[in-house]
Amino acid sequence: MDWLLEPFSHAFQQRALIAGSLTAIVFAVVGTWVVIRGMTFLGDALVHGVIPGIALAVLFDFSLLIGAAAAALVMVAGINFVHRQTEFSEDTGIGLLFAGMLALGVILISTTAGASGTLNSILFGNALGVTPFDIWVLGVVAVVTLGGTALMYRRFIVLAFSEQKAALLGFRPQMTHVILLVLLTLAIVGSFQTVGTLLIFGLMVGPPATAALLVRRVPAMMLTAGVIGVLSVAGGLIISFHAGTSGSATMALLPIVLFFAVLSVKALRARSTRQVAVDR
Repeated sequence: MDWLLEPFSHAFQQRALIAGSLTAIVFAVVGTWVVIRGMTFLGDALVHGVIPGIALAVLFDFSLLIGAAAAALVMVAGINFVHRQTEFSEDTGIGLLFAGMLALGVILISTTAGASGTLNSILFGNALGVTPFDIWVLGVVAVVTLGGTALMYRRFIVLAFSEQKAALLGFRPQMTHVILLVLLTLAIVGSFQTVGTLLIFGLMVGPPATAALLVRRVPAMMLTAGVIGVLSVAGGLIISFHAGTSGSATMALLPIVLFFAVLSVKALRARSTRQVAVDR
């Protein structure tokens, strides 16, 4: 028991646990929509798309949150512009902006003093450096995300399974999609300082994807993903404390490992069931 509790005897570890858990809860909700709507590529692009804004905030010494939010808005506007003005699929605009924004961000960071440390902090986060203000920001993000999902739940669920039905019901699918993107962007902007832009994706997709293997109903998926995410955060901090690994990276890796473990068990059970049926 001491092995489990010892890491959280330190205040910075306690703050990391709180911030990481809030991040996991936020992405359990938003990430569920990302998974069931097949938006993982867009989610990944948005995660990377905030990097130029963060880099500019570092260069000109203004709020990282403002920089990240502005870059995310540019990213979304650029994707929509490409999609509207060409016959290309949305994935084309996503791919172009994904590569372009990431490259621009790295170029901007490379012009700053101590570029290597700045880049590592942006990409991989600093879970053990979480401040009370970061926790406050994540708390606000969690309230807005959960509240927005509750208010828009029916529209989101219909849109997730049929855009045509959403239009017939008068749910304005385009506007509903934009609202979902706003919630996703808010989650990314509020969380990048905790787990970093590259590692957010592990918590965004890992727990909801694992939950989708275990349950079918959307509320149950969100609840299961939240439990998986919080346990991954706690487990990641415990392992990183004792093994001396990166806390952010370990937190992001655990839900991915769990996903493949659950998937492997389900595959083995399915094979066993088929074999029994053949034998009969």
